[in-house]
Amino acid sequence: QVQLVESGGGLVQPGGSLRLSCASSGASLGYYAIGWFRQAPGKEREGVSCISSSDSSTAYADSVKGRFTISRDNGKNTVYLQLNSLEPSDTAIYYCATAMTSYSDYECRLARSEYNYWGQGTQVTVSS
Repeated sequence: QVQLVESGGGLVQPGGSLRLSCASSGASLGYYAIGWFRQAPGKEREGVSCISSSDSSTAYADSVKGRFTISRDNGKNTVYLQLNSLEPSDTAIYYCATAMTSYSDYECRLARSEYNYWGQGTQVTVSS
């Protein structure tokens, strides 16, 4: 079983930046495609970004393209999500999750149904 822990959330002003981390103390994250999702109050959980297990492919939701960047450090067994130019609409709980499909090595998708292990989330609040 994979245990994921997110960190790095907090309160930031509009236009500010945060870096979220997703770490695993057990299984190597290098075997999995990793996705970041977020859920705002009263809304469905939505996909934000993902990275394939080989790092050859990434994907972003249209709402965050050009502002968020996903990356991983296999030596630290951690996946990062850099959040820049934050907007109040980015306020949500951010979750990371693992996916292992037949194409995870070269492709990732922002479909919740493909992800099996989830972290507990980290709160991001963008407000002046």
